[in-house]
Amino acid sequence: MKGRIVKGIAGFYYVYTSLGLLECRAKGIFRKDGIKPLVGDEVEVEALPGDDMEGNIIRILPRKSMLIRPAAANIDQAIIIFAIVRPDPNYNLLDRFLIRMRKQDIPTVICFNKTDLSGEDEMKALLDAYENCGHRVLFLSGEKGEGLGTLKEALKGHTSVVAGPSGVGKSTIINALYPEANMETGSLSRKIDRGKHTTRHAELFALSQDTFIMDTPGFTSLSLEDTDKDELKDYYPEFEKYEPECRFALCSHISEPVCGVRRAVKKGLISPIRYENYTRLYADLKDIRRYDQKGKNRTQ
Repeated sequence: MKGRIVKGIAGFYYVYTSLGLLECRAKGIFRKDGIKPLVGDEVEVEALPGDDMEGNIIRILPRKSMLIRPAAANIDQAIIIFAIVRPDPNYNLLDRFLIRMRKQDIPTVICFNKTDLSGEDEMKALLDAYENCGHRVLFLSGEKGEGLGTLKEALKGHTSVVAGPSGVGKSTIINALYPEANMETGSLSRKIDRGKHTTRHAELFALSQDTFIMDTPGFTSLSLEDTDKDELKDYYPEFEKYEPECRFALCSHISEPVCGVRRAVKKGLISPIRYENYTRLYADLKDIRRYDQKGKNRTQ
């Protein structure tokens, strides 16, 4: 029978099927072929004899997409949640996530939570910084339920990965969108017998027949080591409008004379927050490349 992996822990995969939730192991052939089942995978399973709702995954159906961080399959949208205050948003971390999703061609919606704790000035500053970044921006309060209707519309018809740092209210929003999440997590924890739930693993919930959300562990860092410093500017779409004003076709927008992007920043046409993040990330990637080059020279 067919099903979908909703959670994976310590070699066990929990698959929703027409029979209910099956606790499955993956056949050894997957390890032999170097394939690991992922949350979100559509699979074929066989139920084992008995009443214990156990089975084996015998086939992974073709994936429409695959994310590396967080590890997930068949995702077609990302919902990134940051708090407006408490904690204050880490812009550098947010930009890293946006770059990661853009590299994987995953459309992203940015949600700034805790409007009930913030003022108009904080929200305006965030909107000014990110309204031209190529992603939709929503403001909401998980505690008060404000803005959740708009978020539900954005989720409709998609399988969305919901991610963000710890402490931003991600679980509150997911529970507001899908109250059964607590109940399902509790029953799953009892079945697994691995203690009280905390979001340490990706987990998939069905909001409707064609709408799914995937909860993921909170993150505090996100590597961009696979990104070249010279391609970084391509992930800042608000730069594109002003690049024809640069003297050099391959302008990095860091120190070259006659740079249209830097001029736009000075005029307030590009967010200084976004540009500062760009320069910091560029420097980080430049250091990584220099370090890697030194390592290569030592081994030659």
